[in-house]
Amino acid sequence: MRGTPEVARGWAWRRAAQRRDAGMSTAEYAIGTLAAVGLATILLEIVTGGGVRGALQELIEGALSAPM
Repeated sequence: MRGTPEVARGWAWRRAAQRRDAGMSTAEYAIGTLAAVGLATILLEIVTGGGVRGALQELIEGALSAPM
């Protein structure tokens, strides 16, 4: 049974299917990386904006000036 043409065709089909899917993980990583960069850019803009920067500065100054 192992050497029959049906088994050989089955293995050939599986190998071909694996080759077709080989690039999918690379595309998924690329899309995930782009999404992460986009999110990081948005967060950077929010954090470096005036309101958040002022609030963080007040928080840090309050913590540093607290009596010990």
